[in-house]
Amino acid sequence: MATNNLQNLWITAASSALILILFLTLTKPWKLLSNPQSDVVCDPEARPLARIQTGRESNDPSFYDDNTTTYTIDEPVTDWDQKRALWFKLHPTFSQSENRLLVVTGSQPSPCQSPLGDHFLLRFFKNKVDYCRIHGCSVFYNNAVLLPRMRSDWAMMPVVRAAMVAHPQAEWLLWVDADAVFTDMDFEIDFNKYEAHNVVVHGWPDLTAGLVLIRNCEWSMELLDVWAGLGPKISNNRKWGEILESSFKEMIYVESGGGCRNDIVGRRLDELGGKVVELEGRVAALRRRHAEAMGKGYAAERERCAEEGGWRRPFVTDFSVCGRCGGERGDVEGFCTVGMERALNFADNQVLRNYGFVHPDLGDSSLVIPLWSR
Repeated sequence: MATNNLQNLWITAASSALILILFLTLTKPWKLLSNPQSDVVCDPEARPLARIQTGRESNDPSFYDDNTTTYTIDEPVTDWDQKRALWFKLHPTFSQSENRLLVVTGSQPSPCQSPLGDHFLLRFFKNKVDYCRIHGCSVFYNNAVLLPRMRSDWAMMPVVRAAMVAHPQAEWLLWVDADAVFTDMDFEIDFNKYEAHNVVVHGWPDLTAGLVLIRNCEWSMELLDVWAGLGPKISNNRKWGEILESSFKEMIYVESGGGCRNDIVGRRLDELGGKVVELEGRVAALRRRHAEAMGKGYAAERERCAEEGGWRRPFVTDFSVCGRCGGERGDVEGFCTVGMERALNFADNQVLRNYGFVHPDLGDSSLVIPLWSR
């Protein structure tokens, strides 16, 4: 009996000691030190310092505390340049001299009536995310109705206008139609080229390519306010368009950097793909494997060689009428889907290359093979 009591007492003491050890281990504020060879910060006290690198909110008042600064396009913002300059002073981790880019896009909130419509919208968005990741810029996708249903070139205005206020750190905003595809994933926007301009429209004087680059400034906000009042339902909107063009000609630049589906999605894509393969077969440096993060140097060399050869890939391929279709037109199940498939796979091949894969057939997105077996 005494032996059993001693055993029970020993077990109870051991259990109590174990519980005490576990309690001290879990409750003691042990300080985790980061590995000097690692980029991962494990010290909890260092985390607030890390947040400063992405911007810490100032306690001083800014335009966000001013009720007259609105997000809606029908209420103009006064002195936007001054308000934005003050915001930069209050947030010194951001530099106003940087040409920081925000890509803005979106689609209708309701499902597409075509069974393939939403599938392609998802792939269109993936294409834009890929481009933003490669070039280190942010993307904002909107599918909320901010204005009654209208053409995409008017529906973009309230989204861009709101994004300007929400992202004062962005010097430029690039609106891309939902049905526009980046078909040159290497293309780097030369902001120095547009130093004297506030709006860059990609395409031609009589045809745009679903791409508008607009500076985040007071002039642009005023333009959007006026432009929004000249919608397709307003009489004489063509006349007002001519007045705007003549008045703001020195601030608006037309860049020939796009393409329309009729010109691109047929044999042209195969020809361009063949030229890229020929170029890489001729220039050994372009065949070297590299990390995606190191791709900009290779992209610049590829673009230089292409321009010397008198050709280049279109920056954007725009399926312009599809944004107004909603799946209601019959050609969505015919030519549109075939062209979209080819354009998206053409762009995706430029992304997959750094991962060692390729679509051998531009008409079949489901088939991917290792790059070296091609």
